Amino acid sequence: MESNEIRQAFLDFFRSKGHEIVPSAPMVVKGDPTLMFTNAGMNQFKDIFLGNAPRKYPRAADTQKCLRVSGKHNDLEEVGHDTYHHTMFEMLGNWSYGDYFKREAIEWAWELLTEVYKLPAERMYATVFEGSEEDGVPFDSEAYDVWARFLPADHIIRGNKHDNFWEMGETGPCGPCSEIHFDLRDEAEIAARPGREMVNTGHPQVIEIWNLVFMQFNRKANGTLEPLPAKNVDTGMGFERLCMIMQGKKSNYDTDVFQPTIGRLAALSGKSYGADARCDVAMRVVADHLRAIAFSIADGQLPSNVKAGYVIRRILRRAVRYGYTYLGFTEPFICKLVAGLVAQMGDQFPELRAQQTLIERVIEEEESSFLRTLATGITLLDGVIAEVKKQGGTKISGHDAFVLYDTYGFPIDLTELIAREQDVEVDLSAFETELQAQKERSRNAAAVATDDWQELFPLAQSEFVGYDTLTAPVRIARYRRVSAKNRTTYQLVFDRTPFYGNSGGQIGDVGFIENADEKIDVVATDKENGLIIHIVDKLPENPAADFTAVVDPAKRQAAANNHTATHLLDAALRKVLGTHVEQKGSFVTPDYLRFDFSHFRKVTPAELREVERLVNREIRANHPLVERRDATLAEAQAEGAIMLFGEKYGDRVRMVRFGDSVELCGGTHTCATGTIGFFKIVSESAVSAGVRRIEAVTGEGAEKVLYAAEDTLQNVAEFLNNTQVVQAIKKIVESNDALSKEVEAMRQEQVREWADRLVKSLPEQNGVILMAKQSERMPAFIKDLAYNLRARVHNLVMVVGTCQEGKPSLTIMLGDDVVAKGVNAGKVIREAAREMNGGGGGQPFFATAGGKNPDKLQAAIDKAVELIMDELK
Repeated sequence: MESNEIRQAFLDFFRSKGHEIVPSAPMVVKGDPTLMFTNAGMNQFKDIFLGNAPRKYPRAADTQKCLRVSGKHNDLEEVGHDTYHHTMFEMLGNWSYGDYFKREAIEWAWELLTEVYKLPAERMYATVFEGSEEDGVPFDSEAYDVWARFLPADHIIRGNKHDNFWEMGETGPCGPCSEIHFDLRDEAEIAARPGREMVNTGHPQVIEIWNLVFMQFNRKANGTLEPLPAKNVDTGMGFERLCMIMQGKKSNYDTDVFQPTIGRLAALSGKSYGADARCDVAMRVVADHLRAIAFSIADGQLPSNVKAGYVIRRILRRAVRYGYTYLGFTEPFICKLVAGLVAQMGDQFPELRAQQTLIERVIEEEESSFLRTLATGITLLDGVIAEVKKQGGTKISGHDAFVLYDTYGFPIDLTELIAREQDVEVDLSAFETELQAQKERSRNAAAVATDDWQELFPLAQSEFVGYDTLTAPVRIARYRRVSAKNRTTYQLVFDRTPFYGNSGGQIGDVGFIENADEKIDVVATDKENGLIIHIVDKLPENPAADFTAVVDPAKRQAAANNHTATHLLDAALRKVLGTHVEQKGSFVTPDYLRFDFSHFRKVTPAELREVERLVNREIRANHPLVERRDATLAEAQAEGAIMLFGEKYGDRVRMVRFGDSVELCGGTHTCATGTIGFFKIVSESAVSAGVRRIEAVTGEGAEKVLYAAEDTLQNVAEFLNNTQVVQAIKKIVESNDALSKEVEAMRQEQVREWADRLVKSLPEQNGVILMAKQSERMPAFIKDLAYNLRARVHNLVMVVGTCQEGKPSLTIMLGDDVVAKGVNAGKVIREAAREMNGGGGGQPFFATAGGKNPDKLQAAIDKAVELIMDELK
């Protein structure tokens, strides 16, 4: 079977067993502070397992996009070096929510593998949980007895807590599991050593393909286990590994999941896959990472320097580095592989095809940026290595290696590689010490201690009543203490609440709760795993008492106005710029709004003015809010509602309409657009390649912007002593242009006169005309002089230092005859600049450098002359 057929056979099989086939959730997780990425198939069903959300169907099946590059499940460093680890991968899974359990899960797994996929039973092994005295969980005899119907006893292995007790993270749903392993080895290897001895030992041909997790417990923050409301089944089968077995390969990368990309990569690089081990690793890394990057961007996560965005940037840079080092790519290349990936996977994952242009442009920009970083890092590393050799050493200090890594983003393994090529080592132990110290600082800065929830009464899901009222009688269902950065707060969950929790780009409400005995401020409201969390600085004296919850009405109205304005802005941008515009993020507060969207060039002032005009026209039209809180997804699609890529929508959605603007949205909105008052854009900028950002204000905030602009204009008019500001400024600019041209002409004349004198007076030394001195002239003058002299003197050696505002700089210009003798100005200046604690570079005939120590400028000049003369001997 081809990979697409293998996937479809899985889904068809479980559909025949009464399972609902559900789409993959986005790979980037929203609304769960414990996860950045979906790292397992069960993540999207977590609330159902915890009893925080109702089940829509008793059993389901899917193929889930997963990413494992952080936290407990981190396979990044193994990717490309072995045959079966990946960053992004597909997890085929079937699920039961309190319906069937171990017997059916094992029976159906066996039926699919042996009767549908026709895999040989004698090559399969099953593991079962041996039990844990520490957790009070007994040996899983139930699973063992079912497996004993299909497999001989020596093919059923008892596994420990590490291998056979599945946990998503430090806390959350968990339970014993039963893994299915497959022996891919040749017959002779199997005869020499039985497969049971190779299970869970890391052997690349005796691998786990399916994990049947029997979700029975919830791991609490204090480490104890509590039973879940219902026994559930959560299975996950590695799609890529299954394809390897089905297609008779010994590596996932040899299947049709990766080979098309590897083939295109080989063609681009001019290197053959299978000819060189290092190139093979590089091709596997790039082929794997391409999928992770492309799917992350399609799901709305752009590369950045924070949190999930940093992880994606790190993956992309790892791929670029392998391509640069082993495949010879010095220009963007990963972006050229996207089209092939879309053709291969776009039918199963339509978000990939819809976002292709954005994915290509973002990757290309990131590649270009990091390739420049690599070039800069190599220059700096060359300087470090030269200094090590100058001092008679053979090892780069851990501190220097860490500065390259931390400040300049230069990978430590590339530092090792380049150093090794020049017979220099890297003090990896000291580097690791520096790295761990930085991680510890980061952990301390972000350390958060969270107690277990204290439950006052059972609550599956709190009711949000904030669409209709800003006050409501409430009871605290559960609470917990959170300590972070020397501050203790408390998180409260109510049975019902008018407070909107921070989600969907809209900041949460503030306000207070009160009763006859006390009043406590709600300083923020968040949303976590479907529950609305109210953050207070003080725990009520009697948490079990009845309270009235009150939302700050002014801040709620301001936030609602800005949220509605965001919808109007989205619609206006589509009209002015085109329907390719897609929302890529938003942030709504009572004070301002921010909207990120896909567009591939700067929005012109005229376009921004037209967008403002359209939004304000809709505000004046005073469109009333028309909402449907229980529309089906099909109904919303039929009405043309805007839906966001990367969002996981349920079967029932809330649809919000203001005039022609129709969107799916859970946020709070004004009752009519007229209450917004006025809309004003305050900035437009780039977020990343293909993504722009608009910041805007409404109502009173817009008034303040206009008043500030008026004040500025008035101040300028008073300064110019002329109410005709534009004409006055135009006259000043024209006068300045004329003066600049006059000054430039005078400067060029001075350059020519000085060059004439120098040509006649410069001394000849060792067959070259030498000019080595400090000058008070500006660097631009020195550069013009250097090019003038070079045109006249073919054996020129010019080394000039200048110092402006305490910052020294060095310029080197070499004539053609000097360059022909092997002297390189770029290399010379890099070493000479270190004398003044600086760096620089350039071409073989012309180079410049800056420094930090002006007192050492002459030493840098002398060093440059010394190096050049040594080369000419």
